[in-house]
Amino acid sequence: MTRPVKLLRVSFLAFFIAITGLQTASADTVYPDKNRIVSAGGSITEIIFELGEQDRLVARDSTSNYPEAAIKLPDVGYMRRLSPEGVLSVNPDLIIAIEGSGPKETIELLAEADIPFVMIPNEFSRAGIVAKINAVANTLGVEQQGAKMAAELDAALKEAEDKANAVESKKRIMFVLTARGGRYLISGTGTAADGIIRMAGGINAVSQYEGYKPLTDEAMSAAKPDIILLMQRTGQHQITDEDLANQPAIAITPAGQSKNFVRMDGMYMLGFGPRTARAIVDLNKLFYPNES
Repeated sequence: MTRPVKLLRVSFLAFFIAITGLQTASADTVYPDKNRIVSAGGSITEIIFELGEQDRLVARDSTSNYPEAAIKLPDVGYMRRLSPEGVLSVNPDLIIAIEGSGPKETIELLAEADIPFVMIPNEFSRAGIVAKINAVANTLGVEQQGAKMAAELDAALKEAEDKANAVESKKRIMFVLTARGGRYLISGTGTAADGIIRMAGGINAVSQYEGYKPLTDEAMSAAKPDIILLMQRTGQHQITDEDLANQPAIAITPAGQSKNFVRMDGMYMLGFGPRTARAIVDLNKLFYPNES
């Protein structure tokens, strides 16, 4: 059953590529006349809206849930699990995707089609956000708007970071991506969570590895987090504070004992886009509610 489906998929793509030709996009190429754009990555979509170029969008990925107008656009799927058929179904003439979009096979197939495919770097820092804005603006051919937006946001980010990191005694923050059934996927260094924790005036409690990895009960205890940070989820995907505090590995930590759990919308907190300066301020207030 699997093989015929795969052959059908390849046949569709082969047919599409055959009738449209081949082209590989350059990251430095400007596309001012492309008006059927697919954006993959919530921050990419937000930047396009902030630049005033939203009328050129014909679709977005499922992480692009802000602003509200973006939700009305066709959804081509999760940025890390894009299907070439879904993207091609909206007949785009340009695809702008955040670094990490995929899977690799889909990206390779889309890059071969006669549709420019631009991958935007995603560094989790103030400089990374500025570079991302300029890259998107340059791709769209609106460099001046991008430079103005980047300069204003750079100043706002610096101000927010400076104030957030002025606290005398920083708290240890542990970001828990998932916490179900006694298994915990925890952020180390080099992640969006690590970046926003530091920018908001905290210390990442887990620094012995990069990326997101499972952590044992013993390692959870040794990390001694003052605060456990999570993404705000809805429905059955949301674990309650009470359930979290009752999990043995959490209960023995300072955060678990004080039930000091902080939640924030995932894209707002980890998007590293136009709203990040505000996210830093809001997160800092949650970390240090008693600071003036």
